[in-house]
Amino acid sequence: MKEVCSQSLLEKRWLLRAYEETQVLTFIQKLELSPTLARLLAMRKVDLDSAPLFLEPSLRSHLPDPLLLKDMDKAVDRLLKAITMQEKILIWGDYDVDGATSSALLCRFFRALNLPVSIYIPDRIKEGYGPNIRGIEKFKAQGYTVMIAVDCGTTSFDALETAVGMDVIVLDHHSAEAKLPAAHAIVNPNRLDEREEATKLFGHLAAVGISFLCVVALNRALRQAGFYNAIKEPKLLELLDLVALGTVCDVMPLTGLNRTFVAQGLKVMAGRKNIGLRALADRAGADEAPTPYHLGFILGPRINAGGRVGESFLGARLLSTDNEQEAFEIAQKLEHYNQERRLLEAEVQDQAFLQVDPEAAAIIVDHEDWHEGVIGIVAGRLKEKFHKPTAVIAWNKEGIGKASARSIPGFDFGRIIHKAHHLGLILGGGGHGMAAGFSLTKDHLPLLKNYLTEELERLNKEVDLKPVLLCDGYLDLRSITMELMEEIKVLSPFGMGNPSPKFIFTDVMVQSYQLIKDQHLRCRFSQGDGVFIEGMGFRLKDTFLGKILMDGSRRPLDLIASPKVDTWGGKTKITLMIEDATFGSVPLREVG
Repeated sequence: MKEVCSQSLLEKRWLLRAYEETQVLTFIQKLELSPTLARLLAMRKVDLDSAPLFLEPSLRSHLPDPLLLKDMDKAVDRLLKAITMQEKILIWGDYDVDGATSSALLCRFFRALNLPVSIYIPDRIKEGYGPNIRGIEKFKAQGYTVMIAVDCGTTSFDALETAVGMDVIVLDHHSAEAKLPAAHAIVNPNRLDEREEATKLFGHLAAVGISFLCVVALNRALRQAGFYNAIKEPKLLELLDLVALGTVCDVMPLTGLNRTFVAQGLKVMAGRKNIGLRALADRAGADEAPTPYHLGFILGPRINAGGRVGESFLGARLLSTDNEQEAFEIAQKLEHYNQERRLLEAEVQDQAFLQVDPEAAAIIVDHEDWHEGVIGIVAGRLKEKFHKPTAVIAWNKEGIGKASARSIPGFDFGRIIHKAHHLGLILGGGGHGMAAGFSLTKDHLPLLKNYLTEELERLNKEVDLKPVLLCDGYLDLRSITMELMEEIKVLSPFGMGNPSPKFIFTDVMVQSYQLIKDQHLRCRFSQGDGVFIEGMGFRLKDTFLGKILMDGSRRPLDLIASPKVDTWGGKTKITLMIEDATFGSVPLREVG
């Protein structure tokens, strides 16, 4: 790669994505792509064999056998028996979007088979994450003989020990320890004893993706057993809107199978067949064709709000209901809880920023009065601003802290949490590379801070953890046309692991700006004579970049931005989503 800028106004390095010119020519000749699309594809390290599937994601040609996963055969066999014997099945889900979509997906499938099934989502504050002993005992007494733990269960040792007489199936994706809890089947591609091939194929999936694979394998077993001779077979593809929603909201990379899930799921969602999703989108005013942005920033936060500050079961119930009145009422409640969540988040965020030590290797902030439901969002905000692994801790009256952690590329917080647990620094926890949760006592906080600092110092010697922006080349404002946007659209859906192309625009002038909601900036840019375009930058007001954009000095900037098509009030226009900027052009330099 070539370095374009060593330190931008947001203190990031800009690197120009590398590509092979011969690869570009191959794409142009063999696939009949335009030079621009061929170059963008080559920059994403897509080869000729995988390019057709990347450009046109299809489950028909991109769905590996779910039975490659350890214990999937055990899970399918046990569920097949439960269906045949009409046993009562309990779905125990997490309170986030991945948990809600996983629970709703399984519920819809079993309900289509006329099977007695119930969803249970624990209260975040009163019960915490994952299965608990009291809940398991209650459902055993009610006659449930099978429990499916979705997006949880991989580290629920004590709780699952009590599930004697109830067969537990875990469908999860969180980082696992060497020892696994007692369960009939634990389907998790991130088990340490999982086959390398399975981890490579499925390790990046959200729990809802694992749940969909389980349904695919179970549906096949039911078909082979002749079950559908007497009942209509469910349409599994209609569940992909839930898979897309959970995948995007859990910030899973949109590569491999996830890319196919989300691409196809967005098409299903556009059909508005899920009554709950339709009610939520209508309440939020989302009337465009859905994109990952709508899932991650409009629908997802509202579903999460129930688990964060309201009633944890609302998200799963909304996504699984077929009653329009119930869907409308739940959507109204979630909108209210989302407004409440925003107020709580702003209060905690303001207090948390005052505690930050910018010189520390990792950011750890804590308070006794913070609401547990918003500390994860605040951790994400701090991580974005300071580009450091971050943990936000809320203490209860007994001196036990509940923490949410967010990480940066290269620092696997999930693995670090497992190590800290083995060292006795925390009471327990889990997660994955970019997000984790844990609990600890106050007297262990200094020890945990020291441990995280040591791990980061060790890692810094091995890899460069400085924030980097990868650029897809240079463009001028005049070249941003609807024709270009149609070419870029072919590479979608965009998100984690497949970001929308970012281009460098040199010698750009800020003609005017408008402050939106006292934190976002809408700018009008010019380049040369008579070329203007609007740009939008979120949460830029209090950054150095924001100050430069607002200072009125009319100094030329090199801008890095991602062009986006906006439709509002029946009108369509192209807007530059501002990522960063610097003063003047810097000569290219080879790096790496």
